[in-house]
Amino acid sequence: MFCGAKLYKILRFRSYLKYFRFLNLKYLSMTKILALAGSNSSTSINYKLVKDSVSLIKGQKISLLNMVNYPFPMYSEDYEKENGFSNSLVEFKDYFADSQGLILSVNEHNGNPSAYFKNVLDWLSRLERNFLDDTKVLLMSASPGKRGGAGAHEVIRNLLPRFGAEIVSTFSLPSFYTNFDEEKGISDPDLAQLHKEAIDKFLAEF
Repeated sequence: MFCGAKLYKILRFRSYLKYFRFLNLKYLSMTKILALAGSNSSTSINYKLVKDSVSLIKGQKISLLNMVNYPFPMYSEDYEKENGFSNSLVEFKDYFADSQGLILSVNEHNGNPSAYFKNVLDWLSRLERNFLDDTKVLLMSASPGKRGGAGAHEVIRNLLPRFGAEIVSTFSLPSFYTNFDEEKGISDPDLAQLHKEAIDKFLAEF
C-alpha cells in the first residue's frame, strides 16, 4: 500500500512520461523540410524570401540553410578524380536525404540560375543522381526586376525533376525592393496572397 506522498510522486512521474511521449510522437510526425536559396550572397534577396516563407509555417520541422556557409569548388571531372567528394558535400547531401520537402528560391544571373547554384547541383548529382527522390518542392524566385527571376525559375523547374523532385507549388516575387519589407515580408497584398496560396499548396502535400 502506497502512502499519499509516494503515490502522488508515482502519478506525477507517469504524467510526465505520457507528456514526453506525446511530445516525441508529435515531433516524429512532423514533416522534415529543407529550406534554402540558390545564392551564396551575404545579402541574398532570395534567402530573405525563404526566411520569410519559413516564418509563416508552423508545426513542421524546418532546417533553414544559408548557402554562404557552403562553399564548394567548381566541379570538373579531373577535380573529382583527384579529390573525390568532400565531407562537407556528403553532409550537405544528407540534409536532402533526411527531408520530405524542399523550399527553394533561386536567383538569376543573365537569365539563368547562378553559376554557384548550378555547381551545387552538379556536385550533388555526381554524389547521388536522384538526391531529390520523392521530394516535394516549393520553387520560388525573386529579383529586383519586373520578371521576378523568371528565366532562372524556368530552368530550375525543368531541371529538378531529373533528380527525382516533384515541383508541387511555385511563386515568383518581382520588383523585390518595392514589394518586400524587411520586417513585414511581402508588402503587396496580391503578391502576399499568391505567396500564401503557394505555401498552403505545398504543405497540403504532407
